[in-house]
Amino acid sequence: MTTEEIGAQFKALGDVTRLRILALLSLREYCNCELVVIFGISQPAISRHMARLKEARLIQEKRQGQWIFYSLTRDPFRPGQGLGETLARIREADPVVTQAASESPSCTVPAPS
Repeated sequence: MTTEEIGAQFKALGDVTRLRILALLSLREYCNCELVVIFGISQPAISRHMARLKEARLIQEKRQGQWIFYSLTRDPFRPGQGLGETLARIREADPVVTQAASESPSCTVPAPS
């Protein structure tokens, strides 16, 4: 991994909303429409956050029509970096993440196959 790639990851991780998104994505795949509802921000704002996370190679997307489903990339963090444990703590302690993780999905689009 280059210094530039590591820098992009740190920039991506330097925002509370993006940390919350990563914590949720560590549980399951989410549709962009679900993230809009969970975070109460506009679709373009979600897209900007997701673009930063994609640029850092932390997430991947799968398109189904106009909907985009996001998931973590395979092993986005190298062993020993401790970020997996950090995401677990966020999942357990952050009220936005714990509420969203405990609710049923609000997306009406069929899950991609």
